[in-house]
Amino acid sequence: MGFRRFVFLDPDGTSTGDWLFALVEAPTGVVHQHQYGGTACRSGQVEGYLMPLSAPAALAALRDLFERHFRGAGTWEHAWRDDERRRLREIVADVRYWTSDGVTEQPHALRLDESRLPCADEAWVPVLTPDGPGVLVWANSD
Repeated sequence: MGFRRFVFLDPDGTSTGDWLFALVEAPTGVVHQHQYGGTACRSGQVEGYLMPLSAPAALAALRDLFERHFRGAGTWEHAWRDDERRRLREIVADVRYWTSDGVTEQPHALRLDESRLPCADEAWVPVLTPDGPGVLVWANSD
């Protein structure tokens, strides 16, 4: 690809915040940018494609973990305790990612990518999808 397009998710911060996406890494030429990390206001990007997800209970649990437990201040390079890691792993596993071969659809549980856990933060959680590595994103609370 000779060019790249950049897509900033919720660039003006006015979305309702009731969304959850997986950004799946792939050489698409489209780079999705996202603000994350609570009040730390970090910015990340992934080249690939966006997969809309429907998991309202998991989204509420993610918000509770990062906004209440971690107080919305960011967790970049956080030394995750076993109970925090277990909770995040369970929340991520409750999110269903649907694959399709064009004829049939099949749900799969996402998995927390623990090899990239130091990068996990509010609204930016590294995951493994059936289609490869990605990042679970939602509206940042800042």
